[in-house]
Amino acid sequence: MDLDATDRAILRILMEDARTPFSEIARRIDMSSATVHDRVGRMEDAGVIEGYHAHVDPRQVGLGTSALVGFRVKQGREKEALQQLRDIEGVQEINLTTGEWDVMLRVYAEDTDALRELMFDHIAELDGFSRSQTMVILGTEYDDPVLPIREPDDED
Repeated sequence: MDLDATDRAILRILMEDARTPFSEIARRIDMSSATVHDRVGRMEDAGVIEGYHAHVDPRQVGLGTSALVGFRVKQGREKEALQQLRDIEGVQEINLTTGEWDVMLRVYAEDTDALRELMFDHIAELDGFSRSQTMVILGTEYDDPVLPIREPDDED
């Protein structure tokens, strides 16, 4: 789907606050609510907008420990390992990467004991597991959910 400047403006508003009413978006971009509704619907249908989510502080729901895990997969076992990782509670993100690690995970656990259990009893037990490195996140200084959507004129 080709996004024009209006679509991009709508996306920026929704990324800042997904609960912004269509009437408010329409007012801010000088367009009718019905047109905003239609454009958002087209972007949802095309997969540009994948969903709407509450941004929850993991610590407030008992997940006080998070980590990045570099994960090496045995050759030929990638598809199976990736599917198994999806089923492990605490694995929040699975990213395919280049470099030393085949996969980079973001995991959450209640505390370091639960993180140890997650790593040793679940992740390290996967059929495709080769090796991993866990980096505990001590704090997150910046996490911006708003993507830097550029206007078509700005793209070089």
